[in-house]
Amino acid sequence: MTMQEIPDEKSGGAWESLSAGLQERLEQAQRELREIDRMVDQSKGEVEKLAQRNATITTHLNTVQGQIGSLPISDVQTAYDAAMDAQQRLVVMRSQLEKLQSERNHIERAIGLLKEIQANLDGGSGQAAGNGAGGKFATAEMLIQSQEAERQRLSRQMHDGPAQMLSNFILQTEIAMRLFDVDQARAREELSNLKAAASTAFGQVRDFIFELRPMMLDDLGLVPTVKKYAEQFREKTGMELSVQVSGNERRLESYLEVMMFRTVQELLNNSSLHSQASQIKVHLDMGAEQVRLEVEDNGKGFDTEKAERTGGLGITLIRERADMLGGSFKVDSVIGEGARITLILPAVDLSPEA
Repeated sequence: MTMQEIPDEKSGGAWESLSAGLQERLEQAQRELREIDRMVDQSKGEVEKLAQRNATITTHLNTVQGQIGSLPISDVQTAYDAAMDAQQRLVVMRSQLEKLQSERNHIERAIGLLKEIQANLDGGSGQAAGNGAGGKFATAEMLIQSQEAERQRLSRQMHDGPAQMLSNFILQTEIAMRLFDVDQARAREELSNLKAAASTAFGQVRDFIFELRPMMLDDLGLVPTVKKYAEQFREKTGMELSVQVSGNERRLESYLEVMMFRTVQELLNNSSLHSQASQIKVHLDMGAEQVRLEVEDNGKGFDTEKAERTGGLGITLIRERADMLGGSFKVDSVIGEGARITLILPAVDLSPEA
């Protein structure tokens, strides 16, 4: 579902246009839900078939294990290969089903939120048409869309990363346990691979938790958290990234620290994905009356006027929140000459002297 421009004119026609746009998005989401329900049902049937096949093959494998001393090694190996193939197919299909169910949950939440907005529109249309409510609902919808997009991104990260690895752990453990009876050298190899995969998964979970809500932001504050995030960003992307801090380094109100940190995340990720930059500079100035964040890269640059009209949801929300907090958000870029983005917010000092 893509965001459409919501008119903010103080007229009944604008209100009707807003309501019609929401209804259109609601109907589209409901169509998507029906389609994904069909795919979930098909996948469930496939999982049931694979589970029955796996059970049959496992029973045969148990029989082979009971006769392992009298059967040719080729028959034993064939039985093990068939069992491993069946388990792998079942794990992959279950993983696909979980992903579809996660997507369905996301769409159901979006439908619920759209219905709630629609109910508010229907209940307050008489007063809101003369109140400039179109702009307010545009901001509300933006926030909701952003929250849902973030939930979907985190859901996919968990599914494609740690959740997928945990499924593979189960499979590798079962393979190693069965191999101990027939090929201990290969069993040790499987366990070694399992240990390496577990270490990788642990690193992914640690990074995932830091992306979600770094505990050090609450414990140590903005500056140490930005430096730590920059360090991880360098390791993950290989990009040259420098962080400069000036002014009086101190703790700020929690909402300011969160706003600044999320802005750093958004801007660094945008540079990594879209700018083709090799170098990024982050400057955080902790002034007495304002906090200034500047992120500059040497990427391909872009048309700022076009970006104003078609900017991503994350950038749009940063601008909206900066306005609400009495700050400013500025984008400077020339095609072929990189970009510099600046966020300035009034400082709320938590030091004892403040």
